[in-house]
Amino acid sequence: MPIRSPIVSVLGHVDHGKSSVLDAIRDSNILATEAGAITQAIGASIVPIETIKCKCGDLLQKMNISLKIPGLLFIDTPGHAAFTSLRKRGGSLADIAIVVIDINEGFRPQTFEAIDILRAAKTPFVIAANKVDLSPNYRIPREINTPILKQINDQEPKVITHIETKLYELVGAIHERFGISAERFDRIDDFTKQIAIIPISAKMKLGLSELLMVISALTQKYLENNLQVDVSGYAKGSILEVKEEQGLGTTLDVIIYNGTLSVGDCVVIGGIDTPVVTKVRALFEPAPLSEMRDKKSNFSPVKKVVAATGVKISCPDIDDVLSGMPIRSCENTLKGIEEAKIEVQKEIENAKVKTVPTGILIKADNIGSLEALAHILGEKKIPIRKALVGPISKKDLIDAEASFEEDRLNSVILGFNVPNEKSTETVKIITNDVIYHIIEDYEKWVEDEKKRIEQEKLKDLFKPCKVKVLQHCIFRQSNPCIVGVDVQMGILKQNMDMIKKDGSKCSHIKSIGSGKDNLSFAEKGSQVAIGLPGVTAGRQLNEEDVLYSDLNETQYRALRDNKKFLSEDDIELLKEISEIKRKQNPLWGA
Repeated sequence: MPIRSPIVSVLGHVDHGKSSVLDAIRDSNILATEAGAITQAIGASIVPIETIKCKCGDLLQKMNISLKIPGLLFIDTPGHAAFTSLRKRGGSLADIAIVVIDINEGFRPQTFEAIDILRAAKTPFVIAANKVDLSPNYRIPREINTPILKQINDQEPKVITHIETKLYELVGAIHERFGISAERFDRIDDFTKQIAIIPISAKMKLGLSELLMVISALTQKYLENNLQVDVSGYAKGSILEVKEEQGLGTTLDVIIYNGTLSVGDCVVIGGIDTPVVTKVRALFEPAPLSEMRDKKSNFSPVKKVVAATGVKISCPDIDDVLSGMPIRSCENTLKGIEEAKIEVQKEIENAKVKTVPTGILIKADNIGSLEALAHILGEKKIPIRKALVGPISKKDLIDAEASFEEDRLNSVILGFNVPNEKSTETVKIITNDVIYHIIEDYEKWVEDEKKRIEQEKLKDLFKPCKVKVLQHCIFRQSNPCIVGVDVQMGILKQNMDMIKKDGSKCSHIKSIGSGKDNLSFAEKGSQVAIGLPGVTAGRQLNEEDVLYSDLNETQYRALRDNKKFLSEDDIELLKEISEIKRKQNPLWGA
């Protein structure tokens, strides 16, 4: 059975050079057409084996590698959207991935996110340590094709030390975060146990030969069984993107990973509710090394395509089709169509996210994206009540709102790669096209919301206090007695009943003053004058006496039951008051 081109996905943090790596490989300039020099759309590039051999040059012979694969099919990813949408039964469609890391910046949040997704999909990967040329005092060789390791060894000792240090920082970071062993590609004995790191410069086109060699050799040696393809069978594929094309209407950018697809074939496409059955009206294939998403790319109409390849498909009645869905060609008979329907729907059901009765609601643009978001939320122990594909709808808002009364923190919708919607008074909506931004925003909102709920709870709770009568601060002996006090704990309020350390009643707070100002309350650290009716200084009250706010058992139990909202000072004060009360009644507050 022949083998197909391995499907290679490229992931990494923003600005670390994902698109630049692909541009360098295919000698194109897709990057220059992107807004802000960041990939804005999903695409695929076919790199023929002749190009790989040409770029690798003598390296293949020196390493005694004989390539049998027909080429490489690269997927460019905005964030991780393309990777997550590329799916087939049992996981990711990508055979291997390249994680691009700026060697000088090291691991960033989105890099960790990329590896989290790769590990969840059980996709092997290598690390391209990009921008090695930006190491201080790095000398670019006159001969660009000089092997990257020779280039590094020819640098000044300080430069070599800098690069080695940065490489081992990557090794340390990946081991610390994931428990995975990694090493520079030439130092690896067993590629099944260690992650290969290849130093490169996409901008200067350095190290690309080594990167292509490692990717090609690894897929051919370890994934040959995965690459076997039945080109004579029905086509199997995954939809990257649904587009509107002038003159064609709605089209599908598809990766075909098995079989052959021809014009006129009957195809079944997975759906959220029911599969879509349609017929291939036309096929368009991009030229080698061109990018499927590039508007200037040359597309040629073809009669058929053979796996593995990227192809644009024109079909009628596909307005409701979503990216990430499986597509199958089949025999145009009732039996053939039904069998294909069952197959694609099983694939969708296989991707369903595990949910629980109580949790948040999540949405994404395709099943793969939904899986990726759910996986990372799961690692964060964030419960998911519902997980759905598509934009946020009014039905979703009503659904999320149902959680508001029971638990405000579950009245939330997180959206990955879906149109932004505004939050309502009862439903918080957080959307982004980067998962870790969604998680960061959600965690920040939860933290703020807990504080707000805490403040609301505390408003309804009686807050006790503790004050000490200051020396030389008896301003009036009686009618009412006015003394200066230091608020040592809690909040002193007007009309509070006060008790002494022995539990005896003292009086209540008639007034609180500071200078010429009358106050309704005074917080810890304040020194104020208080009016106490029915008390005579020197008899019932003396300098340095400590007074506590009186507390009934109902108030005590309410504070005890909401201890999580209290400060350490509040808890200590509650303990002191309860000890005073229990001297008179051992069962007080029990």
